[in-house]
Amino acid sequence: YRRLHTKETRLSEFNQTEIKAMLGSYTKVLFVRDPFHRLIATFLQGMGISSSFSSFIQEVLDSGMRNGSVAWKPLVSLCRPCLIQYDYVVMFGFLRQELGHLLCRAGLPEGSLLPELTDSQVQWTYRWLSEQMFSELSAQQKKQLSHLYRWDLTAFPFSSSFLSG
Repeated sequence: YRRLHTKETRLSEFNQTEIKAMLGSYTKVLFVRDPFHRLIATFLQGMGISSSFSSFIQEVLDSGMRNGSVAWKPLVSLCRPCLIQYDYVVMFGFLRQELGHLLCRAGLPEGSLLPELTDSQVQWTYRWLSEQMFSELSAQQKKQLSHLYRWDLTAFPFSSSFLSG
């Protein structure tokens, strides 16, 4: 396809015929992560200008859906899982198990390309971080975050997310 190898070509830049042909010819993999964990990672990477997690969350809420950064926009608005039929959805926290299965389905040796993944340690760390950082938020912020990510929480099985409550 023309423009296929150009930098950062968005799917929306192609016409409907090209989009349909491309999506039908690729294996589509979507990597998903609990939205609250995404917020924590973004804050820890210093992508917000705030000094506290609570003020960073307020920045996120104030920016809303339209002006928000890709780092914290809801996944359903970025990846369109209702429009694109993904072949695989890989959950952060289960990478070792799911990537092994994906490589096997692709005909590659199971351990061939996998880095050392420590999912259980990552899950424990994010659980602890989530508890600490969630406690910093006001009841109003918690409610607004749950509303902002409501479609992500519906579309993907983030049953243990702090935002699911």
